[in-house]
Amino acid sequence: MHAFLIYKYLHFVAVFMIVAALGIEAFAVAPSMTRARLRRLARIDALYGAGAVLLLFAGMMLWWKVGKPAAYYSNNHLFLAKIALFALMGVLSIYPTVFFLKQSKGKQEEVVQVPAAVRRCIYLELLLLLAIPLLAVLMAQGIGYVSP
Repeated sequence: MHAFLIYKYLHFVAVFMIVAALGIEAFAVAPSMTRARLRRLARIDALYGAGAVLLLFAGMMLWWKVGKPAAYYSNNHLFLAKIALFALMGVLSIYPTVFFLKQSKGKQEEVVQVPAAVRRCIYLELLLLLAIPLLAVLMAQGIGYVSP
């Protein structure tokens, strides 16, 4: 029981880390930014990445070790959709992460043009993030489960 509570808590903390970091990124990213601001965004993006790794770890532990039986999750279409959205968020986050890391190097006062695609990726991640809790709530009610 203690392990379940610990992993559930870590799962929630990771969600909050992701929401906070992605929210900050969405509000802070601009069409043009100094390299110093991009460096700060790269640090915030690292928090996002750490939250994603923690979420993945805690979620896997809940799925395979201490939560409900693994079949409950594995046979739930909404859970699988939730995992797919999380994976898509991860793929979408690659471009902004690489851009922030590459462009944060150099003279810190230099202004860099941020491609619109970087901002669009971040905004799309936020939209996907809004759908995931809905799927989680529905899943918790047993919706989406298909008996094997």
